[in-house]
Amino acid sequence: MVPPSVRRAGSSPDVIESTRPDALRQAARVTISDDEGALGLVRDHTILAVVAGSRAYGLATDASDVDRRGVYAAPAPLFWRFAKPPTHVEGPLPEQFSWELERFCELALAANPTVLECLWSPLVEKATPEGEELLAVREAFLSRRAHQTFLRYADAQFRKLEGDLRNGGAPRWKHVMHMLRLLECGLHLVRHGEPRVHVGDRRERLLAVRRGEVGWDEIGAWRAALTADVNDALDRSPLPAEPDRAAVEDLLVSIRRRSLDR
Repeated sequence: MVPPSVRRAGSSPDVIESTRPDALRQAARVTISDDEGALGLVRDHTILAVVAGSRAYGLATDASDVDRRGVYAAPAPLFWRFAKPPTHVEGPLPEQFSWELERFCELALAANPTVLECLWSPLVEKATPEGEELLAVREAFLSRRAHQTFLRYADAQFRKLEGDLRNGGAPRWKHVMHMLRLLECGLHLVRHGEPRVHVGDRRERLLAVRRGEVGWDEIGAWRAALTADVNDALDRSPLPAEPDRAAVEDLLVSIRRRSLDR
């Protein structure tokens, strides 16, 4: 089942189209090099679809797009040819991006912040039985690796913003806001053992940053304090040293095998 903290944001069907036994040979001949074939994987084999970005964070404005992220499980026969299924696909909707299941798992095991947040989005548009299973093992992806990845992503963004200032321009305040939000999320993860996607009571202060109402010195001090808090929380973190790779791999293999039985 979808964890209690997650609610559905739509009425998408809960069952994906599968590969039937009598169609396996035909599926094995399919190539997915064309755009239509890749988009077909998203349409027909998505197991998890969520709303991400500002709407999931609680930071949306009237002008905010709807950012969608998803996971599709390509049928196993598509891996039997030299031309493998794509690791990711953009579309078919605007601002929609999906990963193939194996690639998604690799990134999540490496504590990629963008990918991990998909598993904790409060807005789930679609979760098939396989998607429910993926959500059920989401804690297996977590580890203390997140300490470095969240800090590294935020630091890279901060340096880009500093570069804008050095070159005589103004920082992109939306990016400043999301840099601080990422640090807040990383701190909650390291301190409490799971990401917090929705910003909660930090919303108004972060939106003030987006509007350019917070000075750069204050932003620098805020960033430094959050970075120090993340580092200080590491020693007492409930996160394991490494993710449960075996549990994730077992799920991946199980989903691949089941695609052969349909």
